[in-house]
Amino acid sequence: MSGTKGHSLRLEAIQIRLYGEMAEKYDVYYRVHCQRFGWMGWAKNGERSGSAGYSRRLEGIQIVLVPKGQPGPGATHKGISQNVWRAFAQKGKK
Repeated sequence: MSGTKGHSLRLEAIQIRLYGEMAEKYDVYYRVHCQRFGWMGWAKNGERSGSAGYSRRLEGIQIVLVPKGQPGPGATHKGISQNVWRAFAQKGKK
């Protein structure tokens, strides 16, 4: 379960982190498809990915486990190309 239930609120950003033995052996890479932004850049090991503060819902998530020490996925992975947006966008404070 992720987000809220029964409140009609959108999920705008995620953070994914591995624990224990999995965290010792793998890095977790993930990116999201945001409403009106498209596929964003890769985030890794607990970094935020999404559009928090812009009120754009997440429409898809791609998750890849990579053995420690190996390169992460590229801008195009499994036929999906990312847009030029950064992995996390947040409005500045007023």
